Amino acid sequence: MWTSGRMSNAKNWLGLGMSLYFWGLMDLTTTVLSGTPTPQGELEALLSDKPQSHQRTKRSWVWNQFFVLEEYTGTDPLYVGKLHSDMDRGDGSIKYILSGEGAGIVFTIDDTTGDIHAIQRLDREERAQYTLRAQALDRRTGRPMEPESEFIIKIQDINDNEPKFLDGPYVATVPEMSPVGTSVIQVTATDADDPTYGNSARVVYSILQGQPYFSVDSKTGIIRTALMNMDREAKEYYEVIIQAKDMGGQLGGLAGTTTVNITLSDVNDNPPRFPQKHYQMSVLESAPISSTVGRVFAKDLDEGINAEMKYTIVDGDGADAFDISTDPNFQVGIITVKKPLSFESKKSYTLKVEGANPHLEMRFLNLGPFQDTTTVHISVEDVDEPPVFEPGFYFVEVPEDVAIGTTIQIISAKDPDVTNNSIRYSIDRSSDSGRFFYVDITTGALMTARPLDREEFSWHNITVLAMEMNNPSQVGSVPVTIKVLDVNDNAPEFPRFYEAFVCENAKAGQLIQTVSAVDQDDPRNGQHFYYSLAPEAANNPNFTIRDNQDNTARILTRRSGFRQQEQSVFYLPILIADSGQPVLSSTGTLTIQVCSCDDDGHVMSCSPEAYMLPVSLSRGALIAILACIFVLLVLVLLILSMRRHRKQPYIIDDEENIHENIVRYDDEGGGEEDTEAFDIAAMWNPREAQAGTAPKTRQDMLPEIESLSRYVPQTCAVNSTVHSYVLAKLYEADMDLWAPPFDSLQTYMFEGDGSVAGSLSSLQSATSDSEQNFDFLTDWGPRFRKLAELYGASEGPAPLW
Repeated sequence: MWTSGRMSNAKNWLGLGMSLYFWGLMDLTTTVLSGTPTPQGELEALLSDKPQSHQRTKRSWVWNQFFVLEEYTGTDPLYVGKLHSDMDRGDGSIKYILSGEGAGIVFTIDDTTGDIHAIQRLDREERAQYTLRAQALDRRTGRPMEPESEFIIKIQDINDNEPKFLDGPYVATVPEMSPVGTSVIQVTATDADDPTYGNSARVVYSILQGQPYFSVDSKTGIIRTALMNMDREAKEYYEVIIQAKDMGGQLGGLAGTTTVNITLSDVNDNPPRFPQKHYQMSVLESAPISSTVGRVFAKDLDEGINAEMKYTIVDGDGADAFDISTDPNFQVGIITVKKPLSFESKKSYTLKVEGANPHLEMRFLNLGPFQDTTTVHISVEDVDEPPVFEPGFYFVEVPEDVAIGTTIQIISAKDPDVTNNSIRYSIDRSSDSGRFFYVDITTGALMTARPLDREEFSWHNITVLAMEMNNPSQVGSVPVTIKVLDVNDNAPEFPRFYEAFVCENAKAGQLIQTVSAVDQDDPRNGQHFYYSLAPEAANNPNFTIRDNQDNTARILTRRSGFRQQEQSVFYLPILIADSGQPVLSSTGTLTIQVCSCDDDGHVMSCSPEAYMLPVSLSRGALIAILACIFVLLVLVLLILSMRRHRKQPYIIDDEENIHENIVRYDDEGGGEEDTEAFDIAAMWNPREAQAGTAPKTRQDMLPEIESLSRYVPQTCAVNSTVHSYVLAKLYEADMDLWAPPFDSLQTYMFEGDGSVAGSLSSLQSATSDSEQNFDFLTDWGPRFRKLAELYGASEGPAPLW
């Protein structure tokens, strides 16, 4: 029989001498719990009131659970309990063996006495119980004396763990000005001790730091506000320390703490206020629209959306000249220019600006009003402004046959400043690359400089510049749109080559072709063409023309019976006239071939029959004709060869030393006729040239180019006439470099050919809009030093005019 016994922290054990009833009941209870069968008779005897004999049947185990306290700190092994078998006579013949969880490592057994000891420190929080197995063996034979069975050693808890805040430290937020009792956050502490044993795990919360602003519920750990009207602007951050103590908060309990960082979030409880009630600003009158004039700021102690501002101009004489907007990043009001300013018109403005919170909270309206106003004085400063054109845009209509030098528009600009400086006009050549127009530098008269052609350019968009005389950097501009009006200067003509055919068996009045015409002009009432036969073919017996009154015409046969052998092709001249003023006309030719057709009018052949030589022409006559033709060819070749040898230039011997370039001409000059061919006095004094005798003309040749001066009035006393005359002569020189010069200017087409310097002629300079740069002359050596000094770059800025 097995017995076991234990007294806490003592080496006393219950042996066989104790009451058999006590051990029997203990054994019965243990046997039932361990699942070991209990004899039915013994059970009835124990529960019956009848006296029974103390005899009992032998059983294998009598044992109980063992209990041991954790965290033993003694130096000796901790006694747990004792195992004993009734077969043990105390002579050491029985050997006790312990196996299972922690056997030999945590727990040991005396194999002779059965005493169990713990040799390591026990911690219930690490392991609450151990399951082991015990067995009794015959020491000599090793035969089991008792069957092996399990038992449990339970670790009893002591208060050795303080409460811990596993989620700490905590961070929480609560709105400022919250009512007392507003929940902020809940903290939770965990105690590792056994909650079912005593008060070791019963936790109570308290606040160590953070009063009187906050409080904590002792049971739930909920932190609440304890003070009303807590203002974020006064204090924003709070550090609260919470303590959790076990043993129900009693003396001797263990405690743990955590930190709760509480931040007061902002609410809109502060109205905005301008720190300045008066602002003084200035702006240049030339400031462009939307440019910044200055900034105003209304201070708001709140933050985020509660500090957002909206600025408006609520009053003042500058509400229509200035605007204000809010910078979303810095919440400042930006005053900008709304329309152009003029120092001469108004020198100062006054604005009344309001700053307000767009997001309000109803419960704090009593702290308002949540807007404020300030006054802004803006002074306009005078600047030297460029000339201003009135109007700011010009639209001009001019007929395309306008004479060169005709004034088509007066461009007017003025200096807006008080000084009212003089103005000089010019044309931006990038807008008039063809140089069709010219503007008078002082009067602003816009004139034509070249003939206009609507069919080439129907619109011209140029820019006229105006510069102050005293300050060339001040330049104004105005766009000028010129519409070239159409005049009837183009005759109608056939759009293509017309070719028709007529059958030999055609009848009179038969349609053979329909013709149309085109005209480059664009009259307002549309085109209308008139067709008729040319005067030389007005009585044409073969064909006639009928106008369809829709800008087309029909060509009809006037007779029948055409024959290819008589005439295979007819050329019919057709006169086409337009309806313009003056009426212009042209003659187009219709080619009509005579063809062989079948009865249905389908063309069979349009080639005339091959020409057949007469039968009577003999062979000798043919030879004579060919011989005459050959003789004529030989004579022509001889004449051409003789003329070629006579015009061959003089050949100079290669060995002869030539020091001069001598050019020999076979034609004799004109003598005095060359000298008197051109009258240079006409350029010196046009009035005397006009009042004098008739201009001299060459006697040996007719002029190849007619001067445009005959189209320009010669009375040059008036400035406009002088401009017209000069413009006409300039156009003449630009358009035809081969024309005889009106003055004594000589033209050399091949100047500088083969030279390193190239051509130095300025005759072609009018074809380029860019300024000529002669700085490269300084790199050509001493021979070009003088030219470099004359034409090289000069110090200081180049003039604009």
